[in-house]
Amino acid sequence: MGENGIPTIETERLILRAPVVEDFPAYARLMASVRSAGMGGPIETPAAWGVFCHGVALWRFFGHGALMIDLRSTHQCLGLVEINDGPRFPEKELGWQLYEGFEGHGYATEAARALRDWAFGTLGLPTLVSYIGPGNSRSVSVAERLGASLDPAAPTQDEGDLVYRHFGPGKG
Repeated sequence: MGENGIPTIETERLILRAPVVEDFPAYARLMASVRSAGMGGPIETPAAWGVFCHGVALWRFFGHGALMIDLRSTHQCLGLVEINDGPRFPEKELGWQLYEGFEGHGYATEAARALRDWAFGTLGLPTLVSYIGPGNSRSVSVAERLGASLDPAAPTQDEGDLVYRHFGPGKG
């Protein structure tokens, strides 16, 4: 376990680590941009702070939450991956967000796979979902590369969301 009981998860190219306050400015820029439309945005800095802190607080409340994605070779932060929970989420959600310029390299898939496998192995979760806004073909591709399948019967977070279901080992 890393800082404050939050794990550090390493992959071939990435380090998934606890968020720190210095990560917030880049996150706030993402959430203020049109890129955040599928994540409840665009939103202004005060609201972005609340969402950022939500990802940190989840670790204390549920034993899972947000991890920042650092490129192992440079330690540059590329975005975040998280397991969301709480009243806004009908089910535990595996989500990913990359900062502009980092798409198309497989980072989201690699980070989400690592966190998903950690959740299945460490937390013993049988399933996770990914809520994906309509038209977000990049996230659909990530979910499908992870082996998730569309679950039209699952409750949605926001109207029109696509829900992709990830099954733990031996559960699907």
